[in-house]
Amino acid sequence: MNRRERRAAAKKGKLDLNARVGAGVVAIHDAVIGEMRAGKLLQAQSRCQQALEGSPENPELLHLMALVCFNARQFDNAVEWSSRAIRKDPKPGYLSTLGTALLNLGKVDDALKVFERAVQLKPGEAGLWSNFGDALILADRSSDAAPCFRRAFEIDPTNWNAVYKAGGLFREIGRLDEAVACFDASDKLRPDHASTLHLRALALDGLKRIEEALRDNRRADELEPGNPYIGNSLGHNLMQLGRHREALPWFDQALEIRPDFVEALNNKAFSLTHLHRFDEALAVYERSQVVDPKNAGTEWHLALLQMLTGNFAAGWAGREARFRLTSLSGGKPKFSQPRWLGDRDIEGKTILLYSDEGLGDSIQFARYVPMVAERGARVVLYVQEAVRSLLSGISGVAECVSKSAALPAFDLYCPTSSLPLAFKTTLETIPGRTAYLPPPPDDRVRVWENRLGSHDRLRVGLVWSGNPKHGNDRERSIPLRLMTGLLNVDATFVSLQKDVRPDDKATLLERTDLVDLTAHLADFVETAALISCLDLVITVDTSVAHLSGALGRPTWIMLPYAPDYRWLLDRDDSPWYPTVRLFRQTESQEYGSVLDRVRGELAEMTNARKPADSVL
Repeated sequence: MNRRERRAAAKKGKLDLNARVGAGVVAIHDAVIGEMRAGKLLQAQSRCQQALEGSPENPELLHLMALVCFNARQFDNAVEWSSRAIRKDPKPGYLSTLGTALLNLGKVDDALKVFERAVQLKPGEAGLWSNFGDALILADRSSDAAPCFRRAFEIDPTNWNAVYKAGGLFREIGRLDEAVACFDASDKLRPDHASTLHLRALALDGLKRIEEALRDNRRADELEPGNPYIGNSLGHNLMQLGRHREALPWFDQALEIRPDFVEALNNKAFSLTHLHRFDEALAVYERSQVVDPKNAGTEWHLALLQMLTGNFAAGWAGREARFRLTSLSGGKPKFSQPRWLGDRDIEGKTILLYSDEGLGDSIQFARYVPMVAERGARVVLYVQEAVRSLLSGISGVAECVSKSAALPAFDLYCPTSSLPLAFKTTLETIPGRTAYLPPPPDDRVRVWENRLGSHDRLRVGLVWSGNPKHGNDRERSIPLRLMTGLLNVDATFVSLQKDVRPDDKATLLERTDLVDLTAHLADFVETAALISCLDLVITVDTSVAHLSGALGRPTWIMLPYAPDYRWLLDRDDSPWYPTVRLFRQTESQEYGSVLDRVRGELAEMTNARKPADSVL
C-alpha cells in the first residue's frame, strides 16, 4: 500500500469513527430526552455522566448534561455545563440554554449578552429572537423586546405567540399602530382569542378608534362572558361615545365580579357625573377612595366633580393630585426651590409662576398675577410660547419667559393652576370683576379693521372646535356643518378657528359667507386684536373663550351637558368672566337645540341693531 492509499484509508477510518461516535451521541441524546420527558431525571443524568466518561470533550454531550441540569432546576450546574459546551463549539442552541439558565439565576444582564450573541450567530432563527425578547422583558426593556418578537414572527409567520407578545409590548410602550397591526396578525392566526381582541380594543381605544374598539370588546365578551376587564373596557368605550346610560350596566357587571376594581368604580362615577347623578357619583368616588386611598386618578376626578358642584375648598386641594398623574404631570419641570401655596411671606422674593395646564388655563389663571405682585414679590411668568406675548403685559409681571427658554434665578415657585388654592378662592372671591388682559396694540387693531372692511353689520367671531386631543373633545366640539344655520342671520361672520379639521374644510370652502382670515393669526396677540374688532364671539369651550372673556369682550360659550368644572351648573353667566354668557346642552345632550337658542338670541341682537343703523 503506497502513501496515498494509506492516507485515504486513515481518512476513511476517521470518518467511520466520527459516524459511529455521532450515531452514538444521537442515540444517547434521544434516550436522555425520553427519560427527561418521563421525569426520570436521575437516570438521564447518570446516562450523560457515563457517556461523558468515554467522550469528555464532546460539545453535544456537554450541552445534553446542561439540559438535564436545567430541567432538574440545577441552574448553576446548567450554566457550567453549557459554558463548557460553548467553549468547544459556540452553537446558538448552546447559547440559548446558557442564557435561559442565567435568567433563572436572576443574572439578566449576563443573559442579554448571551442571547444577543446567539441572534448574531444565527439571525434567521425565530426561537432565538423570542428568547432574546423574553430576556429584554425581564430587563424592563419593553421597547427593545417588542421588535425582537416581531422579528421572530417575520421569520416564522405561523408563530402566534411571538406576534401576540409583540402586540402587547407595542401597546405597552405607546406604539399603538404597530400594536394593532400585530394583533391583526394574531387574530388571523387564532381568530377567536378573547385576549387578543381585548388588547386590540385597548390599542384602538388609545388611537381614538372607539367604534372599532367597541366591536372588538363585544366579540371578546361573547367569547369570555363575565370577564370584568373586558366588561369595564366595553363600558369605557360606550362612555367615550357619550352613551353613559348604556355604559353603567357594564361597570356594574365588572364590579359585581370584582368589587374592588378601582378603574371600573371611577368609570362608573364619571358616567354618573355626565348623567347629572352627582350624589351617586360622589358616593362611588368615596367608595373608590376606601379601596385605594392613594389613587391619584380618583382624587383628581373627585376634585373636578367637587369644583363643578361648587365645593371649591375641597376641589382646589384635590386638583393638586394632577402632579401624581402620569397623564397630566408628564413633561412638567421639577424644581429644587420650595413651592409656594400662600403659606409664607414672599415680599422681596422672586417667584416663578409656571403654566402647568393648557392654554386656556394659562389665560384664566393669569388673573392672579397682580395679586401675587401685590404681596411684594418679583413675578416671573413661565408660559407656553403661544401666549408669552399676550401675557407679558399683565400688571405685575416683571419678566415673562417662554418654556423653551432658559429660566432666570428665582426663590420659590407656584403652578398657575394652584394659585386659586394659594389664595383660598371661593365662589364669592373669584377675581373676575374686570378684564385683566391688556388691550392689543392699536396698530394691530387698525390692520384688522382694514381687513374686515365696513362695519355696517354686527361682526360675529366663530369657533366650533377645540383641541382634538382633549379627553372630552367629542362632547365639546361641534362639526362646522351644524353651525351653518347661524350664518343665515343678518351679520358678518368671521372665523377664529385655527387648525380646521379635515371634515370641516369642505364646509368652510363652501360657505363664502364665513370670512376666513385665520392665516394672519400668527399668535394670541393677533387673535386678541381681531376679537377687539368684533361685536361678539360665539365659541365652544376652548382657549379662545378664555381669551375673549379675559379681554372683556361679549362672548357666548356653548357647553356640553356635563361641562368643565369652571363653568359650574345651572347658570347662564360665569363668575370668572363678567361678559360671558353660557348656552348649555339639556338632558338630550345634543347641540341642535343649543344652536337654535343661540340663533334666536343672535337674531334679536341684529334686529335691535337695525333701527340704530337706519337712523345713522
